[in-house]
Amino acid sequence: MVLAVGFALVTIAADQPGASGGAAPFLQMLAAVSSVIMLGNGLVQLWSSWRTSRAPRRAPTSADIDTAKDILAGLVAQQWREEPVLRSLCDPEPMPLPWRSTERRELVDRPEIIAKGTVAFPGLGMHIEDMARNFRALNCRRLVILGGPGTGKTTLAVQLVLELLRTRQPEEHVPVLVSAARWDDRVHPRVQDWLASSVATDYPALRAEALGPGIPEALVSRGELLPVIDGLDELPEHARIDMLRALNRSMCENDQLILTCRTEQFAESVDELGDVLRGAAVIEPQPMCPAAAADYLQACLPSVPRPAWSEVLESLRTGTAPALAEVTSTSLGLWLVRATYIATRADPAPLLELGRGSAAALQDHLCDELIPALVSTRPPADAPAQLFRPQHAWTPEQVNRWLTYLCRQLAKNEEDTRDLAWWHLARHAPNRSVRWWSGIGAGAVICGLFAFAGGDLIAGAAVGVLATLAIVFMTGSWFTEAPGHADFRLRGRLSDLVRMMGAALLFGALGALVGWVTGAVFMGSTAVGVAAAVQVGLLSGIGFIFVFGLVRWVERPATDASARSPRSTWQADRNLTVIRIVSGLVLGAIGATIAWKAQLSWSMGIVVGLLGLLFGLMLGSHHAWLAYNLTVPRLATRGSLPLRAMNFLDDAHRLGLLRTEGPYYQFRHVELQQHLARELAAKKSRHREPTPLT
Repeated sequence: MVLAVGFALVTIAADQPGASGGAAPFLQMLAAVSSVIMLGNGLVQLWSSWRTSRAPRRAPTSADIDTAKDILAGLVAQQWREEPVLRSLCDPEPMPLPWRSTERRELVDRPEIIAKGTVAFPGLGMHIEDMARNFRALNCRRLVILGGPGTGKTTLAVQLVLELLRTRQPEEHVPVLVSAARWDDRVHPRVQDWLASSVATDYPALRAEALGPGIPEALVSRGELLPVIDGLDELPEHARIDMLRALNRSMCENDQLILTCRTEQFAESVDELGDVLRGAAVIEPQPMCPAAAADYLQACLPSVPRPAWSEVLESLRTGTAPALAEVTSTSLGLWLVRATYIATRADPAPLLELGRGSAAALQDHLCDELIPALVSTRPPADAPAQLFRPQHAWTPEQVNRWLTYLCRQLAKNEEDTRDLAWWHLARHAPNRSVRWWSGIGAGAVICGLFAFAGGDLIAGAAVGVLATLAIVFMTGSWFTEAPGHADFRLRGRLSDLVRMMGAALLFGALGALVGWVTGAVFMGSTAVGVAAAVQVGLLSGIGFIFVFGLVRWVERPATDASARSPRSTWQADRNLTVIRIVSGLVLGAIGATIAWKAQLSWSMGIVVGLLGLLFGLMLGSHHAWLAYNLTVPRLATRGSLPLRAMNFLDDAHRLGLLRTEGPYYQFRHVELQQHLARELAAKKSRHREPTPLT
């Protein structure tokens, strides 16, 4: 772009009679400096790729692995510690959900392979400590957690992760929970490669240079991880079969595993594959009896509950409310009743009425009431430290509408219907009009300033059109780019910094040579050649540092960042954008200095500065924050999302409607996501129905 702008300016200046004074030398110097910088950048890329291809990589040591395991264990515990609080798993007491070994022999390997003696997991009042102890007693420490929708499979997996971490010995594997929906066999045919990529993405601190290279890959290849793969049923049927086949083929004797899946989908996959998950125990939840559910709800009630609660609990115990008994036989149903009626102190009469009808209708009713209940019982907090209260005030109608929009966008992604990333918002919305209007606006400003500076209106229009086209065609990739971050650490990267400074000196020398040739040969003056050599050389060296060197040195993809949450990756990419703006301003200042030396008007210097800023924003390969900020205002005008979309997503997480998995958001309850999707489909269907004639 710099070469195109420089060439256009030189051509325009050559055609203008009044440009033979100060403008021509200015444009010549600008073109010379930009040419040197672009040439130098190409040479640096060739040299860097050649050195990278020849340099050997240091293998991680045992001490590196042990340190990485301790770091990872702390990160996983920190990530999932909030989950029991958000789901009220242990307040006032754990939900009495019994789990036991499955009785479906076609789904499980031979008992003598799974455990010595009798297979564990007898159920009946088992606590999480007993569950972790029985898991460690398995021969291969492999476990499959089955169950229907809302039976607490993920809840049990999270509790197991936390308990195994709490009691972990140094030599034991580190449990890491990952979503099966994120596996793409086309990108990662080997499950181990996918696990390494997931760990590197979700826990980027493992990429710290102090730990050495290839730590996530080494942890997986050496069998130091206990992958807890959640939601196998969220994969398409062929992908489920491929994952089971890949696990059976790739697991060694000491490889451990915990897998969750809906029973029906797991049975179909095992039948199609013709094989079970080898060496794995398989457990299923036992339905909670109505009496146990009633006792749990009674323990959650205030000391003086509404009088209607006694009739509700009695109907639950005696079986006269079969729909309520069916819904409360799962952990999700119990939590929905608690969140919508106990926490809000609402009249439980609808539970009694709907509890005698359809269980599906009752669950839909609870999902309808969930968002208003959470918004009303968790008002905005006064301090950021209150993790389970939102920071901003939203109405239930707004939360429902915006979450429904997110459901619609997730449904468009057939490969992954769970993971929602803030940078995906730009991918889901059309961007052509945004790019054109941004380009036209920037071009109009540059054209106006150029004309105001005393330049020709046609010349200003040409520069404006060139800037517009540059924005339109060069920003198209922004809307599909992943976030990055700026890394200024010197430790382990001093050699890169030295090479960058050496390259800057080299390009400064190259610029000095070009300047001397331009002045001494083409202008016929040795004095002019020396002056041009100093100016072009100095500006070429400084320009390379701030245009290419600085951004390339500090820019790292988000997988290398220390951030672990959506908000922190958003902030990291924003900070990287600030670095680009600074680089662009420095480049603009260099151009303005050249304009001042050429005795051009101050407004011409502003034009050059704006062009430098524009080029600075184009640098690098991570523009997710810029694309987000170009997209969200348009979504806000349509009512799809608020203008403060990140604040809303954070508050939805605090409300317990969304959860985070690394840099991604997910609906905390798939049933709520499916309910909102059904409501949206029903609304669209009603809109399509023709109006009856009267």
